[in-house]
Amino acid sequence: MSHSKLLEDYAAGPQLLKRAVSNMTPEQIDASPIPDQWSTRQVICHIADFEPVYVDRITRVLVENRPTFFGGDPDQFAAKLHYQQRDLEHELQFIEVTRRHLLGILRQANQADFQRVGLHSEAGPMTVEQLLSNISGHIQHHVKFIDQKRQALQ
Repeated sequence: MSHSKLLEDYAAGPQLLKRAVSNMTPEQIDASPIPDQWSTRQVICHIADFEPVYVDRITRVLVENRPTFFGGDPDQFAAKLHYQQRDLEHELQFIEVTRRHLLGILRQANQADFQRVGLHSEAGPMTVEQLLSNISGHIQHHVKFIDQKRQALQ
């Protein structure tokens, strides 16, 4: 996939997410209609918590020589970071602002920058391009689950 397409997909994520939750009631946002799956609020909080993780990873790979970065257990984030009490609109705004920030940096990057490598503690070597691809698809991945929850609530 071209870098311009990756950036386009990354930029489109927040609006995709906002559309996915539009017109949902607070009760629907907090419902868990599918066993062993997070509520929509928990999904949004999860996305918001991992956006800055990827900003850190990508920017460090852009400026450091093969930096190491670590994985994080999403279930531990959910258990300890008060997902049920967090404001949905604030989380959506944070995702949008965080992506806008990284887009400003990546739009100045050259082709070689996208091939710079960092070392993930679990996945091994990863390029900026791979990291961007992962985070670009993160919202799309979770929107499918939000859609399933909406269907289950009807």
